[in-house]
Amino acid sequence: MRVLLSTYGTRGDVEPLVALAVRLRALGVEVRMCVPPDEEFAARLTGVGVRPFPVGPPVREVMRGAALPSAADLARYRTEMVGAQFDAFPAAVEGCDAVVAAGLAQIAARSAAEAAGVRYLYVSYAAVHLPSPHHAPPPRPGWPDPDPGTGGNGALWELDARNVNAQFGQALNDRRAALGLPPVDDVRGHVLTDRPWLAADPVLGAWPRTPGLDVVQTGAWYLPDDRPLPPALTAFLDAGAPPVYVGFGSMRPSPGIGRMAVEAIRAQGYRVLVSRGWAELDAGDERDDCFAVGEANHQRLFTRVAAVVHHGGAGTTSTAARAGTPQVVIPLRLSDNPYWARRVADLGVGAALDGPPPTADSLAAAFETALSPPTRARAKALGGRIRTDGAEAAASLLTKALR
Repeated sequence: MRVLLSTYGTRGDVEPLVALAVRLRALGVEVRMCVPPDEEFAARLTGVGVRPFPVGPPVREVMRGAALPSAADLARYRTEMVGAQFDAFPAAVEGCDAVVAAGLAQIAARSAAEAAGVRYLYVSYAAVHLPSPHHAPPPRPGWPDPDPGTGGNGALWELDARNVNAQFGQALNDRRAALGLPPVDDVRGHVLTDRPWLAADPVLGAWPRTPGLDVVQTGAWYLPDDRPLPPALTAFLDAGAPPVYVGFGSMRPSPGIGRMAVEAIRAQGYRVLVSRGWAELDAGDERDDCFAVGEANHQRLFTRVAAVVHHGGAGTTSTAARAGTPQVVIPLRLSDNPYWARRVADLGVGAALDGPPPTADSLAAAFETALSPPTRARAKALGGRIRTDGAEAAASLLTKALR
């Protein structure tokens, strides 16, 4: 049995599929994966015995600026990605029994599966990416924000579907015609299917039952990580009380946010641990109450910090939640970041700064909330309720369906 997994994005998009790949391989399934051509992804896949198929431009190239690319550049990237996927998928899907695609950017995946005559499955990492009257569509960079008078969530999802069609419809149908496949009039529905999977924890990010979508929620997909922390980081942690972690992963926060967060944390009497990430954040000075770190095992690290300050990525949110650690989310207006910020606030396991740009006062209030005893108690209790078997459950479901 052979399965092709496919995604395009940063580490947060790739790692859940790596977890699924490892669990599938343990069940005797051969796995291939379409990923961005960045060297770190190829090395990651090779390390777990998965053959990488590079598709599209390197993600670091797309994310290299201090801000996201312009609307015109994003539209060009998206159109080019459709062509790149159609060019790459035939070789990748050859001999496979199924294609599993993660993310709405996987416009060509279902067509490739149809052309090859194999099963297709779509997975989302957050409920907010799936249409429901219970929530609005997530922000999609490069597309205009809806008019405030557009109406309720249903109207917003209809507008979102029209935007997806306008961006991808012609490019998709031109390539489908070349393969002898019929045209698609609802691109988003075509990609998602009426039975998508949701790789998110049912406590942290439950799916609100919605007519028309039979969602299979498996729990988040992750791999246990037993790597030790770097010696210098361990020494810093051992030298005093648990610090507050500040990191934005592959994202680039607004200029000055990192430094402002460091000062707000110090004002609360805590030490600070800064994760450099792709934004290359640093401690900002030579004081011994602040330490900057590169790559580190977050599963181990988050159990040793007082709180986690981050951008609202699905992976960071769920890792901090499993660790039972309070969170302060400063979301970028991008994808599922605002959704996870709201979930952290609604569950009472931290604070969210999802509104005007953070100020010293709003950061101080957020840290006071997150570091309070009641919040710490709720975060610890939530950690004991988070599922850890999502990838195993998904691998079992998929292999049973294929057999």
